[in-house]
Amino acid sequence: MTNTTPYATLTPDCILNALDSAGFPCDGRLAALNSYENRVYQIGMEEGPPVVAKFYRPGRWNDAAILEEHEFVRELAESELPAVPALVGGDGSTLHTHQGFRFAVFPRQGGYAPEFNDDAILEQMGRLLGRIHAVGALRPYQARPGIDIAGFGEEPSAYLLAHGFIPAELRDAYRDATERALDQVRRCFERAGEVARLRLHGDCYAGNVLWTGDGPHLVDFDDSRMGPAIQDLWMLLSGDRGEMGRQLGHLLAGYETFFDFDLRELRLIEALRTLRMIHYAGWIARRWEDPAFPQAFPWFESPGYWHERILELREQTVRMAEPPLWSI
Repeated sequence: MTNTTPYATLTPDCILNALDSAGFPCDGRLAALNSYENRVYQIGMEEGPPVVAKFYRPGRWNDAAILEEHEFVRELAESELPAVPALVGGDGSTLHTHQGFRFAVFPRQGGYAPEFNDDAILEQMGRLLGRIHAVGALRPYQARPGIDIAGFGEEPSAYLLAHGFIPAELRDAYRDATERALDQVRRCFERAGEVARLRLHGDCYAGNVLWTGDGPHLVDFDDSRMGPAIQDLWMLLSGDRGEMGRQLGHLLAGYETFFDFDLRELRLIEALRTLRMIHYAGWIARRWEDPAFPQAFPWFESPGYWHERILELREQTVRMAEPPLWSI
């Protein structure tokens, strides 16, 4: 049975005792950071700067999948890339357990949100992603799932329809919009053909990029999976088709300095955007019994929200039938 209050016993005392038990003596300072999937805290140390502790949502990833992510980020750091690897605790591991909670501890990474309309920033970000993908392509994940139509589209839409989240009067419209959108997603993947899949950040949007005097840092590899390279590029694009095409040009100019990009993957941009939309709604639904979610997403059960999702899926169905941003 799913634990509907997975963090009910994660009290401040539990958090501080957990870090002490793993070899990170705390000074009692504790601040919650923004996170819904996991629980993340900045914690003061008796010696040295504060650290960030992530307490993993019970039942989401198994130990092997978490350790694969840690290993990937360690590989990136050892390649002198600006990723933030988990710290090794007193037990010699990066994954620790306390009172049933699994957690990891990371150095705190400062920085600010970059402006991705700046051409130079886009090219610098492209260079970083090219270097990350060059490492990600060296070996596959074994324990982590990939980004695919079943897991990001078919399964979450079926879950939403089966569990009463969509108002009854909109259920048929949502089912029809989803089925039509997923048909177009499949056509996009068919047109792209067999593209390479590699270890990715997986959730590379502006909120997971911190900029410092040394350039960009990618944080939070919790959604890292196997998938096509374009998955880590398209979420950095915004605006109309012309503007996204310009931004993409600068991203790829930097990216291809370090790693080749298969232009066939441009056919997947709107398909991957559509899968993310469906998956996001399914993610909220699956977490709905966690008390944090109704508070954070109070509009989720409103008819207006689902009207917007239906319209969004219909618009995506049209966009997926259009040519890619660049001719191929």
